[in-house]
Amino acid sequence: MKAETGENSYPNRRPGPVLNFWLLFLVLLLSLSSVAGAYIGPGAGFAFLSSFLVFFLTFFLAFFSFLSWPFRLLIRLLRGQKAYRNSRVERVVILGFDGMDPVLAEKFMAEGKLPNLSRLKKEGTYRPLQTTTPAISPVAWSSFMTGCEPSKHNIFDFLSRNPKNYLPDLSSARIGPPRRFIPLGKYRLPVGKPEIKLLRKSQPFWKILGKQGIFSTVLRVPITFPPEKFAGHLLSGMCLPDLKGSQGTFLFYTSNPARLEKKEGGESQLVQVEDGVVRTYLGGPENSLLKKPEEIRLPMTIRLNYQQESATVEVSGQRFELRQGVFSPWIKLSFPAGPGMKIRGIARFYLLSLKPHFELYVTPLNIDPEKPALPISHPFIYAPYLARLFGSYVTLGEANDTWALNEGVLPEKAFLELAYSFHHDWEKIFFNGLKKTRRGLLACVFETTDSIQHMFWRYLDKSHPAYQPTARLEDGSRVLEELYQKMDSLVGRVLDSLDGKSCLFVMSDHGFKAFRRGVNLNSWLYLNGYLQLKEGATQSEEWFRQVDWSRTRAYALGLAGIYLNLRGREALGIVEPGEESRKLKQELIEKLSGLKDQEKGTVAINRLIDSEKIYRGPYRDNAPDLIVAYNQGYRASWDSVVGKVNRTVIEDNRKAWSADHCLDPNLVPGVLFSSLKLAAREASIMDIAPTVLELFGVPVPPYLDGRSLLPEDWGKIKNETAETVKKKAGSNGRKKK
Repeated sequence: MKAETGENSYPNRRPGPVLNFWLLFLVLLLSLSSVAGAYIGPGAGFAFLSSFLVFFLTFFLAFFSFLSWPFRLLIRLLRGQKAYRNSRVERVVILGFDGMDPVLAEKFMAEGKLPNLSRLKKEGTYRPLQTTTPAISPVAWSSFMTGCEPSKHNIFDFLSRNPKNYLPDLSSARIGPPRRFIPLGKYRLPVGKPEIKLLRKSQPFWKILGKQGIFSTVLRVPITFPPEKFAGHLLSGMCLPDLKGSQGTFLFYTSNPARLEKKEGGESQLVQVEDGVVRTYLGGPENSLLKKPEEIRLPMTIRLNYQQESATVEVSGQRFELRQGVFSPWIKLSFPAGPGMKIRGIARFYLLSLKPHFELYVTPLNIDPEKPALPISHPFIYAPYLARLFGSYVTLGEANDTWALNEGVLPEKAFLELAYSFHHDWEKIFFNGLKKTRRGLLACVFETTDSIQHMFWRYLDKSHPAYQPTARLEDGSRVLEELYQKMDSLVGRVLDSLDGKSCLFVMSDHGFKAFRRGVNLNSWLYLNGYLQLKEGATQSEEWFRQVDWSRTRAYALGLAGIYLNLRGREALGIVEPGEESRKLKQELIEKLSGLKDQEKGTVAINRLIDSEKIYRGPYRDNAPDLIVAYNQGYRASWDSVVGKVNRTVIEDNRKAWSADHCLDPNLVPGVLFSSLKLAAREASIMDIAPTVLELFGVPVPPYLDGRSLLPEDWGKIKNETAETVKKKAGSNGRKKK
């Protein structure tokens, strides 16, 4: 089965030992920029390439591409004629709106506020789209691209637990340093390749298309880092790290000691203002070329101008002006790692206030797409090409800084401004792909819908603990309505650009529901005797620091999973596989299914799902033993997700992150719109892959769990394409862009 579904790991594009030696020789003797691999923390970290190698490869590939272009064009034309021989369309366009909710979409369509989606519903197809179990974005998008249930693609959450130490790992990729280093003074020079491995298994359907000669452009689809080789272009999306190796760490500078408390998802720094000047530093990636690795810091000087409500920032050899309440453009940053070695990043700055206290926000340090520190696209040159075409753009997988808003660092208005500026950049990249991909597949996922709904749902729910009637936004209740209208406008512009040989799918991976109360499963397990703390402890800090594993039978980690402390699997497991583990699972299912929130008098957990009964794939053993299906209004608490244990089982969620989808999958389906008339049956996110394959006349692999949504007599009826939809809607007064 593994061979059939595809074992995928990224072929590391790093120089081998011989090339390493000669490049290091150049560094030492000629003091030229060269290449080195390094491991950058915290967390997963990643390996980087210096700008010299990037530009050398870029120039070489561009030159070779120029010379070989006529031959490649001829081969592509010849293959294309054969590839599209059985195709029913010439182009398929997939617009992914992460988290678009069917209840809100139907409400706004009924109110006449989404004319383009309403047109697709009338002339083509609309229906809710069944999500995955669990209903978590990396799981669902992996099933979208592979057509398989989770135990065939190996993604079950954002996090997976390491059974050797009970600590979390990023579920989608494993990234590590080279195995060997050569000591040289205070440095240790790497020999060999760093590890960059994709942990998602099975094949995305665009790879299957490519084997048949059909070209694809894939933009910011989650769980595509590191990028795989295939016949097309790809820009990685969700789970691509920042320059610190994290999933997004913002920087916050303040002269107010009262604001220095720990910021989840960010780093705070207390600064002094002396004669209108702030002298500090900008913390970058860890330099593991040093024998004693340490953070690379760029000195930063900020001169305050109180009269003009502005500041002048000097950092990384640059000087730029900041006006209070106005985002800077992308600022290029260069972090020196050693002689001639630099790690390139970009960030945007936002001056929050000058007085009575100075406060400055800096976005997470993004990998510079013009000079990527590691592969973020396929081919490697694709990301720099887009940067040359449009300028710097956000590369972080989870780009919108929800933590900065959650922690009260970034104001709501500023968060929205930044999110829509990122969205605008993605639109430019998407429409460039639409223009260049005249035949084949174009798929793009916009995370805007997901992050804004997470943060602003509370304005639809006045009973929400995080509802703020005196918030700074003039009318917070319209934020989601305006969000859906912006997405509808994008759909209209896409329809305007399609011809009669193209078809359009608009879809989401899941929907949304309010997140009012959090459930700490680890606290419940502790209070009910399934999880034990060390002698004398009454609570545990994050990542189970005070947990006594020698007496613990079950624990929870991530957004929806419970694991048994299984002997022979977990490092200190005590539960015997077989009958004992089956009885323990059944006991937990009976006790936690229908768990009541005594304070509110409502059910917090609908049911627990035994993963053995729903998964049949080769990676089933990597799944949680039990999957928790929360009721509407509930989710795993913030403490539970990070392995904290205390005596509070259910508590209010007072964060701006006020809605979620990590609950019972039956409660949060996504949406599916199509310019084609599809079969009249329920649709699953796993059905998209076989549907697209059938549209292009490509055989559907037998291991896929999804089924084509095309009706059996589809070839005999006149198809409603995007062009037909557009013509029928020509009288609605919509202006073409």
